[in-house]
Amino acid sequence: MSAGWRLVLRSLAQSLIVLLAGASAANGQVDFSLLEGMEARNIGPAGMSGRIGAIDAVNSNPNVIYVGAATGGLWKSTTGGITWEPLMDSLPAASVGAVSIFQPSPDIVWVGTGERNRRNSAGVGTGVYKSMDGGVTWMHVGLDSTGAIDAVILHPTNPDIAYVGALGNTWTDSEHRGVYKTTDGGKSWTKILYANERAGAGDLVMDPSNPNKLFAAMWEHRRWPWFFKSGGPGSGLHVTYDGGGTWKQLTADDGLPAGELGRVGLGFSRSNPDVVYAVAEAERSVMLRSEDGGRSWKTVNRERGIAPRPFYYAQVRVDPRNENRVYNVHGTIDLSEDGGRNFRTFVPFARVHVDHHALWLSPDGRTIVDGNDGGVYISRDRGETWQFVLALPLAQFYHIAVDMATPYHVYGGLQDNGSWMGPSQVWHNGGIRFYDWTEQSTLRLRDVTGWFSRTFRQGDRRAQGDPARAPERRPSSVQLERRNRHRFPQRCHLLRKPVRAPEHGHGRHLDDHQPRPHNQRS
Repeated sequence: MSAGWRLVLRSLAQSLIVLLAGASAANGQVDFSLLEGMEARNIGPAGMSGRIGAIDAVNSNPNVIYVGAATGGLWKSTTGGITWEPLMDSLPAASVGAVSIFQPSPDIVWVGTGERNRRNSAGVGTGVYKSMDGGVTWMHVGLDSTGAIDAVILHPTNPDIAYVGALGNTWTDSEHRGVYKTTDGGKSWTKILYANERAGAGDLVMDPSNPNKLFAAMWEHRRWPWFFKSGGPGSGLHVTYDGGGTWKQLTADDGLPAGELGRVGLGFSRSNPDVVYAVAEAERSVMLRSEDGGRSWKTVNRERGIAPRPFYYAQVRVDPRNENRVYNVHGTIDLSEDGGRNFRTFVPFARVHVDHHALWLSPDGRTIVDGNDGGVYISRDRGETWQFVLALPLAQFYHIAVDMATPYHVYGGLQDNGSWMGPSQVWHNGGIRFYDWTEQSTLRLRDVTGWFSRTFRQGDRRAQGDPARAPERRPSSVQLERRNRHRFPQRCHLLRKPVRAPEHGHGRHLDDHQPRPHNQRS
């Protein structure tokens, strides 16, 4: 059959589906029961994984790991990351911002939905869920309208007491944000800390030695389609000593940076709870350290890049056995062994995928589970070697397209994972496999109109995009570029020069060492 006839038949089939659905539509609502015979078929890919939002594991058995994906649900492994089971396929939420295990009884698991990393493509949640049987069944326990949850903090001995740090909806003002507390296992909630309609909880931590003492980093932020604002009067660091009954806001008099704050990431030392760290977005972003349990703070590091892209990262983790060993989690993972004064790159680009969002440390500090834009990596020797978890199918496509081959191929650009092509069907036995999906190169052409790009299959100069096939559009220069394997064009058919946002007061970037406004690389 010719390509022309295939196109005609495909168009007729699509038209028939639309007509059948439209014939029974009432008031614009499609009767999907007419399409029940058309089942979705998973064609992959699975090998490159995707962005991770949260990780927790059982302290007494680190082989039991829970991983929350940015848009791929919650997954559980009982084999140390070798095999995985999806746990949230039946729930009306696919984005996870926080997962917490009640360690005295690890079958009790709480999940806060809605991604904590508030980029422009962040996943949205539907509240808090709780399982009493290790994720087999779930109960929805409220906070439906919070949109995104940064943290779920559980009381160390009472399974009915939980605290939730809710970021709220990034795209609109809303009162459904702040810090919430339940004392009856989620049957009811009390909002115990609130700043304003744009300020949610950007981080929430509990003193390992005192469950009534918590720090909450409130973060005012807002997105528009054309702009992003981080920081404002609602941002600030707060502490409670009575389980949220009363709060005190810390200020520059306590050692915090003067002026407007943005997002603040917090980390307690488990071996010495008097030591607390904070990475603070400010006019000059800094790393802070307290040696008296957070009553007073000192700036220990103000180097350039100490807090890059806080809306996307802002996490500090402390080695459970060494209060001076600090991990700064962002595009790379940086390590300090002198209490935050000096950092070195601990996990470089060449070893592990970039853009880190979750880091779990075992009680002895040797087992590390890292979640980033490329999936999950596990180290069992304190970072000397890393194992990539290959079995988590979390690929995030921004755009897809198909060609006219038989069987046809599917193309798409993935979140920080390149541009890929895979078959809709295969002629060999065993179905579609990892190796059937291939990463594509990008041909970048430049002429008087500016940059544009077209993708073609490696080694196939007959494919679309070969300049030899388009002499009438011959550019002034042609460059074949193998892209950084961790990056991709979000719209792979066209690359435009970035347009700088208008300069005005409330669009100012808080960190003076980064000249671009917040809406760049958002």
